[in-house]
Amino acid sequence: MSNHRLVHVEISSRDRAESARFYEEAFGWKMQEFPEMNYTTWEGAGGLGGGFNPISEHVPAGSIVVYIHTDDLDDSLNKVQALGGSVVMPRMNVPGVGDMAWFKDPSDNILALLQPEAAM
Repeated sequence: MSNHRLVHVEISSRDRAESARFYEEAFGWKMQEFPEMNYTTWEGAGGLGGGFNPISEHVPAGSIVVYIHTDDLDDSLNKVQALGGSVVMPRMNVPGVGDMAWFKDPSDNILALLQPEAAM
């Protein structure tokens, strides 16, 4: 069975630089910019990290997307659907990271699954 630990948390942001400054100064999080992807990642104390998602139609202000590790993305998505969830964003590859997909649980919360490249 897959180790379904939390591995990444995305926070919506209207301005990545502003968000990065805020969390870096408030909590000491380490930032890394990926301008080609319009994305900034952060790493908090204890190793859990995430990124800042630009606010958009699909990512409204106030959105938090939690990523759950999986060794088998297709199997996990099948279980989600069998238990009343639905796929919101199908499997896509992020080079150097792995494959991911977003889903809704039965209460309409949006979460994501991540199968890292090392697990594929």
